[in-house]
Amino acid sequence: MTAYVALLRKQPNSDFGVDFPDFPGCVTAGETLEDARRMAAEAIQLHIEGMIEDGEAIPAPSRLDDIMADPHHRDGVAVLIDASVRRPAVRINVSLPADLVEAIDRATDNRSRFLADAAREKLQHA
Repeated sequence: MTAYVALLRKQPNSDFGVDFPDFPGCVTAGETLEDARRMAAEAIQLHIEGMIEDGEAIPAPSRLDDIMADPHHRDGVAVLIDASVRRPAVRINVSLPADLVEAIDRATDNRSRFLADAAREKLQHA
């Protein structure tokens, strides 16, 4: 997971608006703060998936200090929104003991997905 800064904005008699400085044009809103955060997570994920499909580069998250230095962002409240940035798969060769491969095959019908999920879980706890 990668966390990006989202800016929440609220005007009187309006919903909570959300925009992402690292992704111009990626905006959403919610009636409540919780709705806005949920909608922000969905919006950034869909935006990133579209960029990947279009072959566009996904930017690294900007530093909060750099974002808030822009006068246009000073009226927003910064929150971090996690996004899964899954890039296209890369084929690799891996050698494993035969008994481990057999155990994996008994547990799943997709070795690659199984190994990728196991690696992500291990990396989260590293």
